[in-house]
Amino acid sequence: MTRHASVIRLRPGREAEYLRLHREVWPDVLAQIARGNIRNFSIFLRDGLLFSYFEYVGDDFAADMAAIAADPATKQWWELTAPCQAPVDTAAEGEWWAPLGEIFHAD
Repeated sequence: MTRHASVIRLRPGREAEYLRLHREVWPDVLAQIARGNIRNFSIFLRDGLLFSYFEYVGDDFAADMAAIAADPATKQWWELTAPCQAPVDTAAEGEWWAPLGEIFHAD
């Protein structure tokens, strides 16, 4: 199992929409997340920043993420959520959610 965390900005004026979308997450999107070997997935919000955390339990992260990205329901979901988000200033070119490096962990 590997832990993954990332961050992105929530666009001003989009908080209510983003929260509503996540209160009503589509079952097909949740099923694809599970098929992609993602567990314990959470998104947190503070001061306009969205923080994502999940645990990956598969053997081929790149292939599983590609399958999620190719899923039609997930693509539609991202079309709704993307206008609510903006990459952080330090995101690499073409990077949406910017990954965070783990510096400490305790069980």
